[in-house]
Amino acid sequence: MDHLDQLEAQSIYIFREAFARLKKIALLWSLGKDSNVMIWLARKAFFGRMPFPALHVDTGKKFPEMYRFRDHYGKEWDLDLRVEPCPPIDAVDPTLPPAARSAARKTEGLKMALGKFGFDGLIAGIRRDEEATRAKERVFSPRGLEGNWDVRDQPPEFWDQFNASPPPGAHLRIHPILHWTEADIWAYTKRENIPIIPLYLSQNGKRYRSLGDQDITNPVASTASTIDEILIELEQTKVPERAGRALDHETEDAFERLRVAGYL
Repeated sequence: MDHLDQLEAQSIYIFREAFARLKKIALLWSLGKDSNVMIWLARKAFFGRMPFPALHVDTGKKFPEMYRFRDHYGKEWDLDLRVEPCPPIDAVDPTLPPAARSAARKTEGLKMALGKFGFDGLIAGIRRDEEATRAKERVFSPRGLEGNWDVRDQPPEFWDQFNASPPPGAHLRIHPILHWTEADIWAYTKRENIPIIPLYLSQNGKRYRSLGDQDITNPVASTASTIDEILIELEQTKVPERAGRALDHETEDAFERLRVAGYL
């Protein structure tokens, strides 16, 4: 197997382990390149159809292109799509910086969805190379009763043996692409011909490398208008993937505070 085959096989194994060992799971669909790859992998893992819901915790502030993508491919991929709204900004921690406070709406919306559906496992598309706090994650990551994450108390994971037993009332976050890189995502997207949102491709000298809410996400300078050009650009750039996210430019501990509280 080549590198992409190995990544795919490992991720499919994680999907099947989660499905076999947890009672009620959902895949968190953020509509971006990583979660689209996850849906593709999940459909491969289960012979063409994803046997659990795709959950979009919706802030109401995504780009129009993202909503069009969701509505179209939710139907084409035959997803059991659940769209759950986030609470207003007044419902979240007022001590957070502005972008982090806006992002925290998603955490509260996710908690509300957990209470509504009773999921004991949530599949999320984070990767270790994205951000330093995410590099500390486990593949099967336990969350507390309030959805909180204790970075100092995580189970060991040796030889692909995972702890898939959350405490009563709590849940696990499962990360099937934790071991992938941004370049891996794009190389696999190209190989599999996975649909993408046009915002990832350069227009007027700029493109989005990471997609979030429209009011806290900015494009970066780029001339890459094809996936081949994106892959070449990634070999040369020193600009972080999340450089366009306002959240990543706020106080040093803002992102970790969000993640400890349950943010993705």
